[in-house]
Amino acid sequence: MLKFAAICPHPPVIIPTIGSSSDFKKTAKTIKAMKEIAAVFAKKNIETVIVISPHGPVEYQKITINMSPALLGNFEGFNDYETYLNFENDLKIVDFLQQQARPQGIPINLIEKPVLDHGTLVPLYYLTKDYNPKNKVALKVVPIAYSYPETKLNFDFGKIIFDVSKSQEKNIALIASGDLSHRLTFDEPAGYNPKGAEFDKQLIELLEKNDIKETLNINPSLIEEAGECGYLSIVMLLGAISTYNQSKFLKKARFKALSYEGPFGVGYLVGYYHI
Repeated sequence: MLKFAAICPHPPVIIPTIGSSSDFKKTAKTIKAMKEIAAVFAKKNIETVIVISPHGPVEYQKITINMSPALLGNFEGFNDYETYLNFENDLKIVDFLQQQARPQGIPINLIEKPVLDHGTLVPLYYLTKDYNPKNKVALKVVPIAYSYPETKLNFDFGKIIFDVSKSQEKNIALIASGDLSHRLTFDEPAGYNPKGAEFDKQLIELLEKNDIKETLNINPSLIEEAGECGYLSIVMLLGAISTYNQSKFLKKARFKALSYEGPFGVGYLVGYYHI
């Protein structure tokens, strides 16, 4: 069953062996919130984490699911030669996802790529660093890359994620990895655009209002001008949340934003759903 759902940024500089003391001061809110997220995660006794990353092998109009049995990653691309993460894939979940998606006309791209991207690794670093499940079962990971640029396709696949999760006895977590606007300041490599801050503000307000319909209807030109990388990850997560809220649960899943900041010209949002 789906027991945890969160939105996490993925700046490598919040990894202790990568960032400088100056970086940690600038991202203090994000780091604190990621630790809070990890504490909530730890109480859920999660057995499988499904991670949606914008830095995986994104395909045009196809959902990509990594079916490599063994998954590993490091941050050598960021001059960190100390940090290594290793996981086992949940191939049963992978199989159920693609089995349910194909009859519904959702194109699936299955790949075997053992090396995980930083969009997947940064959230997993915080979630698993001190994780010690009560049942002592090793945590499994299912890496997913969203489809570009289809909002509906990603939303519909999010519904399938919930349906598959609901059919399982194990506790499952869903993580939407992504940064918001990359155009918040003049010194950002992507260039400054005032629409960046407007997009971030609008998205966060809609998430906190739990207004899924309007979140899906954010003006595409605003999204493009913001230069973000997390919107479609969030859309897929919202597909799962919308189905959860339509089910016969006494309490609806409600979003709680823990932090937002943009110290390097990129918006970092950390938040989770009360499930």
